[in-house]
Amino acid sequence: MALLLALGGSGAEAAGALAVGKCGAYGHAFDYGSERAAISAARDKCRGHCTVIPIKRACAALSVDMVNPCGAHGYAVGPRISTAQNNALRECYNYGGKECVIRAFTCDARG
Repeated sequence: MALLLALGGSGAEAAGALAVGKCGAYGHAFDYGSERAAISAARDKCRGHCTVIPIKRACAALSVDMVNPCGAHGYAVGPRISTAQNNALRECYNYGGKECVIRAFTCDARG
């Protein structure tokens, strides 16, 4: 399982995105100058049809069920990485996950 932590960059560039696809597929982008550029970069890194969640001065996390990575999953955006991860795990369990784990997470410059 890949875990991502992306912190840093200049305060002027604070647009990011997390793209979420099937079976644990994801893409991420952080500290881009515009939301449009971040969304495009995240989508390009994600395989298949992906939902893109923009983040601005925040963090995002994706969780999947280890028992069935193509089944239950959850994602969330929060002001801090801990909030995003906790909410993503909660969503995974709410959708029937049995052993949910964080698959990916990212923060922009201010998250």
